Amino acid sequence: QVQLVESGGDSVQSGGSLRLTCVAPDDIYRSYCMAWWRQVPGKEREAVAFIDTDGETTYAASVKDRFTISQDNAKLTTYLQMDSLKPEDAAMYYCAADPSCSSTATEFDFTSWGQGTEVTVSS
Repeated sequence: QVQLVESGGDSVQSGGSLRLTCVAPDDIYRSYCMAWWRQVPGKEREAVAFIDTDGETTYAASVKDRFTISQDNAKLTTYLQMDSLKPEDAAMYYCAADPSCSSTATEFDFTSWGQGTEVTVSS
């Protein structure tokens, strides 16, 4: 059962920007840590950005200083602002929620996932 709803994926040129949006149910948003993952066909899912319930953020090295994860508590929404996009950023992006909020969380710790939103980046 999909509980998280993503949007914002689009096709952009290299160097462009996109903002992805993830809306979660109230009980998940306020208690779970949220993250954005991405996956390219034939490859493993990759963690991109993570935000805990205190607002502390963590990023994959490949996106650090280009992507920003943030939240709007009034809207129960988690965002991923993606700037300076590169062709290698093209993927299906997924929002996910982790009840454990572990700093060493793996894909299997995330119990709620969205349906994904596709990002394509042309060179």
